[in-house]
Amino acid sequence: MAYNSTTVPHHHHPTTSASHSHGGGMGNMMMHMTFYFGFKNVELLFSGLVINTAGEMAGAFVAVFLLAMFYEGLKIARESLLRKSQVSIRYNSMPVPGPNGTILMETHKTVGQQMLSFPHLLQTVLHIIQVVISYFLMLIFMTYNGYLCIAVAAGAGTGYFLFSWKKAVVVDITEHCH
Repeated sequence: MAYNSTTVPHHHHPTTSASHSHGGGMGNMMMHMTFYFGFKNVELLFSGLVINTAGEMAGAFVAVFLLAMFYEGLKIARESLLRKSQVSIRYNSMPVPGPNGTILMETHKTVGQQMLSFPHLLQTVLHIIQVVISYFLMLIFMTYNGYLCIAVAAGAGTGYFLFSWKKAVVVDITEHCH
């Protein structure tokens, strides 16, 4: 039996009818369990979305790349929105031991947000979108198609490069355990 990068042999259990595959409802397509580079019969998330040509794979590559970039941008946008929507600011002072037995007062700023507010509702909706996109990207990677895996990784890397440089990094200068 000859194998190429776009076909996988079908194996059936004696109790399984010939019309069923291990993929459960995938017809005559089989899920790859190793990485491969091919563009014939590549199912992308939904049973009706099947890649069969190099052009379709190129289009899918671009779409997946952009989806992964969007995912990274969404993560940074949510962090930024969260910082802008924090409404209650409270300062807490606590005594800490200082040099030569003295006591110093250290002040911490605590911020929060209200549960029943538009910013929190928006964060919740954006979180749901982020989770759904992350699972889509995971399932796309789990096709084991090399082109689609590269699209996920390259899109996420490009998105991180483009969006994360704006990310504010808070450094506590009193923290000595770095």
